[in-house]
Amino acid sequence: MLYTNLNHIETATQYHEALLNNANVMMICGRMGEYSIPVYRIVEALQKEYPQVKFFDMEYDNPELKFVENMFNDSHGANIPFLLYFINSEMVYHSWGIKTKNEIENIINQSIINTL
Repeated sequence: MLYTNLNHIETATQYHEALLNNANVMMICGRMGEYSIPVYRIVEALQKEYPQVKFFDMEYDNPELKFVENMFNDSHGANIPFLLYFINSEMVYHSWGIKTKNEIENIINQSIINTL
């Protein structure tokens, strides 16, 4: 279990429902570790600033969500957390590793907000 104030995705069904039921989605997949926790805290704060985007977290080690890790198999050197951005169930951007608040805001603005 991830100890965040984000909406939790724990099953593949919840993952697909989150995409089907929300037009604009940002997901973070990681662990409660030194690399992911700072990014979780940033994303928690950003969900208040972007009410038009629904924010979720997923636990990296959850075997039911292994397909998320597989999305990054071609990305050599990819580090958690993984950050996924969707519009109408279509992934419009993805990134990985530690990000600053400004970096994540820029991605949300360019990938989601500016396309609305």
